[in-house]
Amino acid sequence: MALNPNLFPNGMPVPFTNELFVLARDGVEFEIDKIPGANSDRVKAKGTIYLSNVRMVFVSNKPDPVFTAFDMPLLYVRDEKFNQPIFFCNNISGLVEPVVPEDQHRALYSTHSFKILFKEGGCGTFVPLFFNLLSSVRQYNQHMNAGPRVDPLQAAQTPVDEMMRHAYVDPNDPTKIFLQQPATESQLRRRTYQSQPAENAM
Repeated sequence: MALNPNLFPNGMPVPFTNELFVLARDGVEFEIDKIPGANSDRVKAKGTIYLSNVRMVFVSNKPDPVFTAFDMPLLYVRDEKFNQPIFFCNNISGLVEPVVPEDQHRALYSTHSFKILFKEGGCGTFVPLFFNLLSSVRQYNQHMNAGPRVDPLQAAQTPVDEMMRHAYVDPNDPTKIFLQQPATESQLRRRTYQSQPAENAM
């Protein structure tokens, strides 16, 4: 995870090199724990989830100084589960490992638990694409036989074109699928999760 990733003024996440956005889903509620500086143990916010071949990014409708957005590399997501409770809305829950800066020790960062609640409309488009993309990313990672410290951007090599061609679109699901990459105000592309001077970001 990475708290408050770089965003364009329109709220779209600044992409990494070779990152392809697959979809955007408005009208979700997002819950995450262990946010530094938050007033409670668990932060809840409403907003938009962006899903790419590298990561999932939640962007809050009402950003504040502590929590604006949350970035979850797909290679770091685990124990994900689709839940269909009888009296509450459908949701996806799981755990995500933190993105640890290279000069920091892993023990200083704890695993986060998250939940994505689909409060507005169905989730028949989002859920299959999310799970198929996770599966594809993991298969590619195993094939590449990555070492103990996995680079979350390695997922950018995952082929998503075929998956998108055969995606089922649920008419009750307000998910927006990107058939071409969304236009952004800049061609800025990030190359790493590590912080770096602005002149090196392109």
